[in-house]
Amino acid sequence: EVQLVESGGGLVQAGGSLRLTCTASGFPWKDYSIGWFRQAPGKEREGVSCIYNKDGSKYYTDSLKDRFTISSDNAKNAIYLEMNNLKTGDTAVYYCAAFAFVGYYSGTVSLDGLRYWGKGALVTVSS
Repeated sequence: EVQLVESGGGLVQAGGSLRLTCTASGFPWKDYSIGWFRQAPGKEREGVSCIYNKDGSKYYTDSLKDRFTISSDNAKNAIYLEMNNLKTGDTAVYYCAAFAFVGYYSGTVSLDGLRYWGKGALVTVSS
């Protein structure tokens, strides 16, 4: 059974930081790119970042790359998202995701290759 489990969401004030963690199981970790997407209330899903597991390349949606950092621990089948200087516009449910391929177009992480995702972690940024 495929499982991706997020943790670390919560309420934070604008300017603060949060670290999300995702642990995965049930699929061949190295064969997928692993990352994050988010969905804010009333908005479409938005790719945030992903790691191409075969060579460790990291991709970020341009508008987030100066504040967000993705990392992984392949021994634990885990990825992390460090989010700094959070803004109220970052309020969303953040989903851990496994991608069959990396889609990266015009500075945006695409969800074209999305295959599996978790239940999400709510991040709320207050002003």
